[in-house]
Amino acid sequence: MPRVAFHPSRLQILFALVLAVCATPVAFGAPFLWLVYLVPVGVVAWTLRTRTVVDPEAVTVRTLVTGRRVPWSQISSLRLADKGRVHAVLSDGAELPLPAVGVRDLPQLAAASGGRLPDPAGD
Repeated sequence: MPRVAFHPSRLQILFALVLAVCATPVAFGAPFLWLVYLVPVGVVAWTLRTRTVVDPEAVTVRTLVTGRRVPWSQISSLRLADKGRVHAVLSDGAELPLPAVGVRDLPQLAAASGGRLPDPAGD
């Protein structure tokens, strides 16, 4: 089974660009207000860097500043968190948020796990 990557919506980049255009009058209003451009730059960087990659051997989570690869043997289950987010529950009881993975992605996640997770759709 090939790797499957879950990314945040690239539509967020459009949001960041619109935010930058709308911030332009404010940015030149006073000294140091140009720092308002750091917000759209941060949104674009987060959108391009954050992802969850699943393959039959491990789950790789990458956030804006960190990355972590967890083998399937260390994952005991998945937990559905608020707003449709998914967390991997590790063998030691810790939880690892899976960025860009939602409840709707569980069948694809189960297929990419190489049979380590049951398909929630029951197919």
